[in-house]
Amino acid sequence: MVVSGGSKGMGRAAAESLAAEGARVAVLARTRGALDDTVASLESLGSPDVIGLQADLTRVEEVDAAFDELRLRWGGLNALVNAAGPVDVGIKTFEDLDDDEWFATFDIGTLSAVRCVRAALPLLRSTPWARIVNISAHSTRRQSPSLVAYTASKAAVTSIGKNLAQSLAADGILVNTVSPGSFLSEGMRAYLESLPSERGIDPDSLTDAMRVIEEDFGHPAFLPRAGDPAEIGPLIAFLVSPLNSYMTGANINVDGGSDF
Repeated sequence: MVVSGGSKGMGRAAAESLAAEGARVAVLARTRGALDDTVASLESLGSPDVIGLQADLTRVEEVDAAFDELRLRWGGLNALVNAAGPVDVGIKTFEDLDDDEWFATFDIGTLSAVRCVRAALPLLRSTPWARIVNISAHSTRRQSPSLVAYTASKAAVTSIGKNLAQSLAADGILVNTVSPGSFLSEGMRAYLESLPSERGIDPDSLTDAMRVIEEDFGHPAFLPRAGDPAEIGPLIAFLVSPLNSYMTGANINVDGGSDF
């Protein structure tokens, strides 16, 4: 199993769930320190073979080199999870964004998944069963003017996943998308920490996080709290396992409840 962007947030939650199920897990990420910390966590959870591969997912040669190393070590591959998030360009509306910010957002938010799928396909095709899961966002269905670049890049990921589900069906490769709603991710925590102290926000509080999400972005949920990234890992672990034998092309919301 490979998790790109697996050293933090949703990616790390997925990697930890896979490790707890006894899977071999390779994590691709840019920062060595975060990779080493993640590898130690996955080993402690019981993964029999953990690999931390340092790769800049915006550089095709580094992505290809990482999967070449996996080919030499494992020979084949059963699952790929693409969890790298778009570059943080801040909370900006359409008029505030320049071309460089759009390009940067799509480079890591969309093309990282494209590069990883392209590099992984020969390995996925060499095994009896294979799965791909792409992490998108619930905001593709419920727009916010201040997240236009982020949402656009995630909408592209959703579209690519749907297309791959069709084109890879003949190979027996199942492709699904998971769209998290309001989670207390690292990016959300940083946003909470940036808020004025008079708002009285605890950046570790799931309840406070949801209050800010509703007030600042207009994205309330039925449940009165944000999600914990650890809550999404088991779903991804199911989708990439052989237990999922007939679900492909799906886009699954994990959003605490909504009308979307």
